[in-house]
Amino acid sequence: MLVKQLWFVGASLNDLRDFPDNARREAGHQLHLIQLGETPDDWKPMTTIGPGVYEIRIHTAVEHRVFYISKHVEGIYVLHVFQKTTRQTRLADINLARERLKALNDARRAAARRK
Repeated sequence: MLVKQLWFVGASLNDLRDFPDNARREAGHQLHLIQLGETPDDWKPMTTIGPGVYEIRIHTAVEHRVFYISKHVEGIYVLHVFQKTTRQTRLADINLARERLKALNDARRAAARRK
């Protein structure tokens, strides 16, 4: 079975490491499911960020979210990881994920031109 590579964009890996143990373990499990080509347990599309971006919802004593994109052949990119403190996702979190997605797409285009 092919396991897709996992890439963290910006500070998303450090942000994940800052999660409480139970939320970090659950996020890791859900990301591993995606690496195996499976669907996470609780997710939704995040079209406000960009096409192909999804959100993993992690429910512990507080809410945690992981924004990712998995449509690229080279792997899965984790765009943003954060603790959710309000019912609606903060615009700052959406904008940060959009910026990281744009930077990722720009870098992929530049790499393709170099080939």
